Amino acid sequence: MSSSSTVVVRVPATSANLGPGFDSLGLALCLYDEVEASVFEPAGAPAVEVGVEGEGAGELDTGEGHLIIRAMRATFERAGVPQPTGLRLRCLNRIPHARGLGSSSAAICAGILAARALAAPGLSDDEVFALATEMEGHPDNVAPCLFGGLTIAWSDLSGNPSKLKLSPHGGVRPVVCVPRTRLSTEEARGLLPKDVPHADAAANAGRAALLIAALTQRPEMGLLLAATEDRLHQAYRAPAMPRTAELVQRLREAGVPAVVSGAGPTVLALGAADTHDLIASKAGSDWHIQPLDVDQSGARVIFPRHADASSTLKE
Repeated sequence: MSSSSTVVVRVPATSANLGPGFDSLGLALCLYDEVEASVFEPAGAPAVEVGVEGEGAGELDTGEGHLIIRAMRATFERAGVPQPTGLRLRCLNRIPHARGLGSSSAAICAGILAARALAAPGLSDDEVFALATEMEGHPDNVAPCLFGGLTIAWSDLSGNPSKLKLSPHGGVRPVVCVPRTRLSTEEARGLLPKDVPHADAAANAGRAALLIAALTQRPEMGLLLAATEDRLHQAYRAPAMPRTAELVQRLREAGVPAVVSGAGPTVLALGAADTHDLIASKAGSDWHIQPLDVDQSGARVIFPRHADASSTLKE
């Protein structure tokens, strides 16, 4: 490890579930956090310095408790390399926090990739994915964040995660409606029942299969509307985000394929290029409405540009 090394990592926002694909489907979006991470030799005691601009500025931990620092520490430990005595972060955050757009997954992935680029080039892509899943608790956000595109993620009986990356059809036009209010993933998950009716599980399985076909081959509004129907999680979580549930219903009644993004409270609409005005009219002024392209490449080390190939994940 160099006594003065710096890398810059760019990580995308993600939307998980996409309606019926609970804990399995995810989509990477062209909205990015950028993290500059450096290791250095402090003059005195070990030191951690964290600067945050944008989302979370003035709120996030600026020491060892910062999620990116924790992810870096976990990566050094997993790779069996010495912990640096000095770590410095400069974070430019654009992904809203606690809104269902994968901000925690982005931070975890940024920390792991930065640590790998700085000192652990032997860590494989599979090991990166496994560590990110372990830290996040499930793979549905970290998979699209790391690899981009549309991902199907799952874990085997031993808990080892796997993923399949797909390329969405060029006609897929995500639009996010972001509220001012926040909702923690833990609170949203706490509302889910231990068991669901067999008929609801069967319905979601069919819709999830249809959604893959619609997103990759036939992104027609009517097909996407049918494919994004959910019976497993959104209704149970509605009491924690009634305005989100109301907007999803209004949009769907207008023919727009709308779902709760991740654990919410952001609403994700999967429409055509000309649906922005319709979505804005249904949402009103209390929502930040932003069309976003699908990110196809996932998390990347963007500096140094001639970094070892191991600093960029393979598809």
